[in-house]
Amino acid sequence: MTEVEFLIWVRGPGFQIASVILVAGLLLRLFEILMMGRKRNLAEAKGSEMKSGLRTILSRSLHTSPTRSSAFSQTAGYIFHIGLFVTILLFAPHILVFHDIFGVKWPSLPTTVIDAITVVTIITMFAVLAHRLHNPVIRFLSKPHDYVAWFVTILPLITGYLAFHRVGLSATSLLAIHILSVELLMVVFPFTKLTHAFTLFLSRWYNGAISGYRGVES
Repeated sequence: MTEVEFLIWVRGPGFQIASVILVAGLLLRLFEILMMGRKRNLAEAKGSEMKSGLRTILSRSLHTSPTRSSAFSQTAGYIFHIGLFVTILLFAPHILVFHDIFGVKWPSLPTTVIDAITVVTIITMFAVLAHRLHNPVIRFLSKPHDYVAWFVTILPLITGYLAFHRVGLSATSLLAIHILSVELLMVVFPFTKLTHAFTLFLSRWYNGAISGYRGVES
């Protein structure tokens, strides 16, 4: 297989396979969550489930006052989550991909800004890994799938940076490898903790709704 054929495959069948696995996996996870259900609460409601659920979504999404041990995790978490959001959704070539798939597009940031944010995000993710390995409690609680999730998340950033700057290989090969790394992320996404990006607000609303029904502030 030539590098051009490889690029055609990852942009065609490879992307289709990854998309099917991603969508099917997310639907399966959502089905599992909904099937868990909850017992009917026979007690009298002491507050609004909806209001408390929405308030919890907002409050848990804002920066809280961290302890000394969690300050790094919170700060680094904000940096690399925002960095991922910006590089995925505000980079012009990525916007063109979304436009081809969904038919919508939006303004992009300058490539120099995206480039700098990508570097900061990569450095932050390596710092997060170092912190995980250095902290004995976090290291003990970490499972193999946590490291897999970290790897498949940072890989598209690194391959995208190399492809943009054409480092090491031809532009065609670098682009194919970058797309393949994204497809690897898509395949792994539904079966790791990365699914929290999909279930985050649902779980926060659910916890807040339970507290609101009981009259407890979450």
